[in-house]
Amino acid sequence: MSRAASRAVPSAASRGVDPSSLPSLTALALLVAVVDEGSLGAGARRLGMAQPNASRLLRQLEADAGTGLLQRHPRGSRPTSAGLVFAAHARELLEAAQDFSDWLAHTREAGADELPIGVSLTIAEHLMPAWLTTLRNQVPGVRVSPHVLNSTQVLERVRGGDLPLGFVETPHVPSSVRSRVITDDELVVLVAPHHPWADRRSPLTIEELARTPLVVREGGSGTRDAFEELVPAAAATAPVQELSSNAAVRLAVASGAGPAVLSRRAALQDLVSGTLLRVPLHGGHRLVRPLTAVWSGPQRMSGPAALLLDVASRRC
Repeated sequence: MSRAASRAVPSAASRGVDPSSLPSLTALALLVAVVDEGSLGAGARRLGMAQPNASRLLRQLEADAGTGLLQRHPRGSRPTSAGLVFAAHARELLEAAQDFSDWLAHTREAGADELPIGVSLTIAEHLMPAWLTTLRNQVPGVRVSPHVLNSTQVLERVRGGDLPLGFVETPHVPSSVRSRVITDDELVVLVAPHHPWADRRSPLTIEELARTPLVVREGGSGTRDAFEELVPAAAATAPVQELSSNAAVRLAVASGAGPAVLSRRAALQDLVSGTLLRVPLHGGHRLVRPLTAVWSGPQRMSGPAALLLDVASRRC
């Protein structure tokens, strides 16, 4: 078909959709089940359908398709070449229908303006306040209830359905949740002004950093996970202290407990005041991690959660 001719063919959206021309979703699900299970009886059982009804549905589907979709034989049913193509497209349509159903269910559930969310510590302290201010200015009726947790806890509660939306700092986001990277965050090496590294003339190598006992966040925190992902050898070095907040880590470093690796955002005021110093890494190396929104359910969010996600994306 020529380019001009293809432009002349109206799209489905522009010409409208005739519902009577659409195939039955039940029939498509049955075809996929038969292809997967290898027989009409097994496919019908998977859908909880009587076999006579299943046979009738498939005959009608083949009539609508204008070709045979299955080859029947004593040991079951096999898809024809046309049936394989038909089943592949059926899977896409069924998945889209399920996404629509999930989105509809979440839309109904999102009728309330109360939004509980999970937020890891660095995001809660340094990004979330501005996001919430912007959201309140745009939609005054939305009430957000942040639960400040470490990244592992946020992921567990989002995956378990306790929270509709979360924000994490760990690079390990499981495939069982939806995710969108909002921005990135730099981790920096921090020392007290009287630490020996404060006067060093050469940049710090990754190898030296990895074998040095550090003041660290607790296991499960996004900061700890990200650092050990970026510098894997550091996981084998026992920490000098393990603390549960960025503020506690900064205080320990300032008091001389040892170096730490923290978000530049979390340490910015101490760096500006000179309470802490940043140690440059050899070769201009930077430790950068993603800050990610996570949620369960359909790909397309709705209600207050979608509004907050949009605000976070635009502000960053």
